[in-house]
Amino acid sequence: MDNLILSINVVLPLFIQIILGNVLGRLNLIDADTNKKLNKLVFRCFLPLLLFRNIYRVDLSQVFNARLIALTMATLITYCAALCLIVPLFEKDNRKRGVIVQAGFRSNFVLFGMPLALSIVGEENMGPTSLLVAIVVPSVNILSVIVLELFRGQSVKIGAVLKGIAKNPLVIAALIALFFQITGIKLPQVAEEAIGDISGVATPLSLIVLGAEIRFEDARKYLKQLSAGMFCKLILEPAVFIPIAVWMGFRGAELVPFIIMCASPTAVSSYTMAEQMGADGKLASQFVFYSTAFSIVTIFCIVFITKSLGLF
Repeated sequence: MDNLILSINVVLPLFIQIILGNVLGRLNLIDADTNKKLNKLVFRCFLPLLLFRNIYRVDLSQVFNARLIALTMATLITYCAALCLIVPLFEKDNRKRGVIVQAGFRSNFVLFGMPLALSIVGEENMGPTSLLVAIVVPSVNILSVIVLELFRGQSVKIGAVLKGIAKNPLVIAALIALFFQITGIKLPQVAEEAIGDISGVATPLSLIVLGAEIRFEDARKYLKQLSAGMFCKLILEPAVFIPIAVWMGFRGAELVPFIIMCASPTAVSSYTMAEQMGADGKLASQFVFYSTAFSIVTIFCIVFITKSLGLF
């Protein structure tokens, strides 16, 4: 029961913000043109600042774990590549292909990872989770850009893919943050506080913009794509990769963030990125909403099973 309550407490605030956005959209307080402009603002300003702050604040020297990093990167790259091969077998529309692949591997790791890990292992054991934030967030953003660029249009142009990656605000923000990590340069306190305050807008505004876009009646139209994407994200990924981590000997505070990465629903920012990169934004918004809803059940089951087995 505690695990179920924990899952609900993490998910419910996100739902409230999405529903608020939906109500504002239906009342025409956020019309289609305004929503597009807000989406662009989130993508080009607020999300990059949030990503920069998340990476910048982690002390990698204190929590570095080469085995955990290797497992995480191998999981992300392998699973993303597998989905890129599998999804085109049943989906013919490129605008939907990129969205399904992204929904299948891109986790809402920051919003779910931090509160879940804090509740399970305690603040004194949050080092591995902080490490994976610094690794997972920039990695999934770069992989998402690659995927959406690969499936943009009808043919793959390597030059266009590389250009799209280089110009993406999230990739740029991640690289700048890593530069600060590597060099050890610190921003002035006033700049850190300003970035913290501004980046705090990113998540609630992303959810409100997403909610204004959602039309629940579209779920029936996207039923095949939604079923495939949510199966890949909420069931297949944790079923395949969590046992591998256990077999490799990961336990406790090291295993928890990896479980959360695999089991978390599709990232909120995936909708913003899909919309800005010419993919099917409506489908992406449906993935975020419904994967978040069903994750209450799947995360509860996964946490219950792994705790019962004494893995943490």
